[in-house]
Amino acid sequence: MSDDPQYNEKYIEAKERQASQHKTTGERDAGHADRLPPGQILTQGFPILDLGIRPRHDEYASWKIFVRGLSETTRDFSLDEIRTLGHDERTLDFHCVTRWSRYDLPWGGMLFSRFCQLVKPKPTATTVIFHSYDKYTTNVPLAEALGKNVLIAYELEGKEIPPEHGGPVRMIVPTLYGWKSAKFLTGIEFLDHDEPGFWETRGYHNHADPWIEERYS
Repeated sequence: MSDDPQYNEKYIEAKERQASQHKTTGERDAGHADRLPPGQILTQGFPILDLGIRPRHDEYASWKIFVRGLSETTRDFSLDEIRTLGHDERTLDFHCVTRWSRYDLPWGGMLFSRFCQLVKPKPTATTVIFHSYDKYTTNVPLAEALGKNVLIAYELEGKEIPPEHGGPVRMIVPTLYGWKSAKFLTGIEFLDHDEPGFWETRGYHNHADPWIEERYS
């Protein structure tokens, strides 16, 4: 993301308009209230809510994900390394703060918990910060990031994740609203304190649990 203040304001305004319009092409799923969080509408699509600030496909071959902070291993990993370290598949629901939900998205990647077994966060680490290609960041409690379905994802529906959906690699944190599932993942940072990210410092909730509608602070 550009560091230009004017650009950031335009980005914020556009996202806020999307959130306030509450437009979807879906329907309420009253028959599965235990699956659809309150205030959400079920859709069969997969809306794209960025402004097109995405990596080019020719950047994929040299893609790096840094690991830094409070972990035994601090270095860069190539995308190919991530792919060879482990492959896990999960079919997961996705809930966006702009009030749409999509069921049963099939992702492939490496479980974040498996990755942490390799890089070994230190006992003092309590928070993980995910960094993105566009300078976006978001914070997740490490205990939640170690959940059984949290993925460093590099496949969607059995194929390479397209840039519009966060490729070549992104986080999937299905227990939280979608803004915590950072697109275009370039870095993983372990901290011993909380450090709110891009949207969290602009009025979005620090935790983002969709089941209790933690949309805004």
